[in-house]
Amino acid sequence: MAQQRPRKFKAEPYEWHEVVELKIEALSNLGAGIAKPDGWVVFVPFALPGEKVRATVWRNEANCSHADLVEILEPSPDRIEPHCPHFATCGGCQYQHLPYEKQLEWKTRQVRELLSHMVGIEAEVNPTIPSPKQWGYRSKITPHFQRPKPGEDFPIGFLEFNRRTRLVDVYNCPIAMDEINEALQPIRDDVKRRAAEYKKGATLLLRATEDRVETDHRAPVSEKVGDLKFNFLAGDFFQNNPFILDSFTRHAAEQAQGPNQKYLLDAYCGSGLFGLSLAKNFEQVVGIELSETSADWARRNAKTNGIENASFIASSAEDLFADIAFPSENTSVLIDPPRKGCSVDFLNQLFAFGPSRVVYVSCNPATQMRDLKSFLEQGYEIESIQPFDLFPQTRHLECVIALSR
Repeated sequence: MAQQRPRKFKAEPYEWHEVVELKIEALSNLGAGIAKPDGWVVFVPFALPGEKVRATVWRNEANCSHADLVEILEPSPDRIEPHCPHFATCGGCQYQHLPYEKQLEWKTRQVRELLSHMVGIEAEVNPTIPSPKQWGYRSKITPHFQRPKPGEDFPIGFLEFNRRTRLVDVYNCPIAMDEINEALQPIRDDVKRRAAEYKKGATLLLRATEDRVETDHRAPVSEKVGDLKFNFLAGDFFQNNPFILDSFTRHAAEQAQGPNQKYLLDAYCGSGLFGLSLAKNFEQVVGIELSETSADWARRNAKTNGIENASFIASSAEDLFADIAFPSENTSVLIDPPRKGCSVDFLNQLFAFGPSRVVYVSCNPATQMRDLKSFLEQGYEIESIQPFDLFPQTRHLECVIALSR
């Protein structure tokens, strides 16, 4: 059935579902192809730079349009066959049609472009560090389903691309670890057998841990990073690509160190991944975490690993510096905030404390760049910018920026 034109559709510069031919010039930080016909910007998901495509426009904004890819008229020589039959329907992956070395190049370039556009500076961005595994790397997935209707089959999977409610029925996810995929079908079958028990939809959890797959959000699980073992609740946040975490934390440790750095403050510390990984490089570490359960697991993890110079407190990151007696000139601060970045209150407190080094880890380079402007205004200088690819086949990445005062 054809879609109806939205009541508020703005018919400039294109009509609703107008078919346009476009030359794709670049990729956006959301993974969409960018065309610039007559200086106007059109975003076309799943189109690649160098391609000539036919697309249908579904939205016009003040300075750009959005279109769906209909046909590839001239394919890019880089285009490859995606691994997953759901690619371009499922909203999880954006880059399966692009060779891995090209994914890394574009991720590096996107950090560089965000730096230029949002901060207004040109600075060296190191090449993105690749994941040791490009497939089968995710240690956690969370398939969804909506309230089952009596006697009807129903999908269990992930949201369709650009849809708020429609789901793709997923039997196998090639970026998830093998053991997760082996467990997925029996878990799907069990949910469907018990469909009448569900009065509403639900989100399932599959987390790989110690040769099993855990499905209980409240169950303890563990992950090894280098020589350390981290325990935490299966439903709590922990980085989902265990294969790159050793090099990821080692890099953060190298950046936090300095000739006079004796103390480390770990903001947004979770169950202690960075604070405990870096503890051997400092006389004393203090971590802060909003979640009491995560802070408690961080304390337990310190004990499990025999680390005696790290303590963890449950409080908002905005209160981090209230009781800190470390001299700022000998202190490094590591921050790993959620996607929304740091609050203004937190940054103001950090600047008032004035640590000599800051390592800013982010899963969202756009909000990281927004915050970076504040650091530069406060007299901090960039020492290194290092993207890490924790999320192959997707547009997502982690970026570590080291700053000194």
